[in-house]
Amino acid sequence: MRELVTVQEVVGITPIEGADAIELAHVLGWQCVVKKGEFNSGDIGVFYEVDSYLPVEERYDFLMKSSYRNNAFMGEGIRIKTMRMRGQISQGLFLPIEIVPEARGLAVGTDLTELLGVRKWELPEVSAGSMGAMRGDKPHGIPTTDETRMQTSPRVLRALSGRPYYITTKMDGTSCTVYHKDGEVGVCSRNFELKNDGESSYWDIANSYDLPNKLRDYGKNIAVQGEFCGEGIQKNRIRLSTPKLYVFSVVDLDTHEYWDYAEVVALTNALGLDMVPIEEVGNSFNLSSEELLVKAQGKYPGGNDKEGIVIRSQAQRNSRVSFKVLNNKALLKED
Repeated sequence: MRELVTVQEVVGITPIEGADAIELAHVLGWQCVVKKGEFNSGDIGVFYEVDSYLPVEERYDFLMKSSYRNNAFMGEGIRIKTMRMRGQISQGLFLPIEIVPEARGLAVGTDLTELLGVRKWELPEVSAGSMGAMRGDKPHGIPTTDETRMQTSPRVLRALSGRPYYITTKMDGTSCTVYHKDGEVGVCSRNFELKNDGESSYWDIANSYDLPNKLRDYGKNIAVQGEFCGEGIQKNRIRLSTPKLYVFSVVDLDTHEYWDYAEVVALTNALGLDMVPIEEVGNSFNLSSEELLVKAQGKYPGGNDKEGIVIRSQAQRNSRVSFKVLNNKALLKED
């Protein structure tokens, strides 16, 4: 389970010009609007990441007007999202221990997600057509495709420093995995393996590339993971009229290692697959978080704001580094 709510320390406070009642608290790599004077550098509080979905409780009443949601998929709750206040981006919610006494005495980094009943805000996986019937959980240890956000783990910049890297566009779609293991092929959504019952749009996209047969002929035990994009999938910000699968990683199902960048490029070329758009390839990573936030901005073909970028080390097998930086302009427009 993703650690959405953790005990964290304030690393700095920044005033907001012209604001008498609020200021910015810096937590990990994030900045949150808080009440003026509520925190000082070094204070301990509880940090709720963007996309946290909080239960409806009295302590969150001040969020009800702006953040209450209720839908058939998620039920009712309070969604934490990127907001702009007095010209400043606020990402996440930071509360004092007095409001969240469950955190009293706990170490920095302690995960409170399950204890506080917080879930991840997400939309249904079903996309164009239908997901089809589930066969079961993803098999063979296939990993879930969920990149760490740079601001949640600032140490990723140090881990990648000086190493060969590449940057890809984060595509707007839903995760799809096609695998081959000892003669067996299968197709998975983000969380489940799906039956080949003629009703699954995930199998449809895999078959449109003849990918199950290509992987069987290729013969290696691998899982090809990509973003399934097209009309009816998420918001189709790319404005595709025909669904496409954009490959972003390959996992060795014998060793459970990710393939290196050069290997992924070679495979997509050999099998006639589409790879996620490559924005930059470099030999020595030295970009700051501020520079990456700028690079995360931009447009998809067709003019919509892109979701952001994904940054990875070229060498993935032995010392994998992989994280995402989202486009704040796009986040501010989310419902």
